[in-house]
Amino acid sequence: MFLALWVGGLVVALVLIGLFVFGLRRRLIQRSGGTFDCSLRWNVSEEPDLSGKGWVYGVARYSEDRINWFRVFSYAARPRRVLERSAIEVVARRLPEGEEELALLSDAVVLGCLHGETRLELAMSDDALTGFLAWLEAAPPGQRVNVA
Repeated sequence: MFLALWVGGLVVALVLIGLFVFGLRRRLIQRSGGTFDCSLRWNVSEEPDLSGKGWVYGVARYSEDRINWFRVFSYAARPRRVLERSAIEVVARRLPEGEEELALLSDAVVLGCLHGETRLELAMSDDALTGFLAWLEAAPPGQRVNVA
C-alpha cells in the first residue's frame, strides 16, 4: 500500500514538474518580446488542403532578419524552423475553410508563402498579420521583398 502511494505521488510530482518546465519554456521564448501565435504547415502542395491536417500550433519570434518558429507543445529550446526575411515570398492570403477552421485559432488568416523553394502556410491573427507584413516590407535597402 505504501509503495503504491509513493509511486503515485512520484508520478504526480513528475507531471507537475513537466508542466512547470513546459510553461517556463514558453515564458522564456516570449521574454525578449516580438512574439506572436502562429500556426505553420510546412511543405504543402499548391492546391489548398482544407482538411486541417498538417497544422502545428506554435509561437513565432522576430529576431533581426529572421523569424524563429517554436512548437508550442515541445520542450526544445531551439526553434523548429527559422524563416529568413529575404527568402520569404507571400503568394496568397485566405480565410480558413472547412475543417481548417477547427484546427486553427478562431480569428486566423492563412498566408501561402514560399521560403526559398519550400511552400508553406502560416496562420495568424489579423493583428499579427499586420505586424508580419510590416516586418517583411521593412527590409533593409537592397533586399528583395515579395508581398502579394
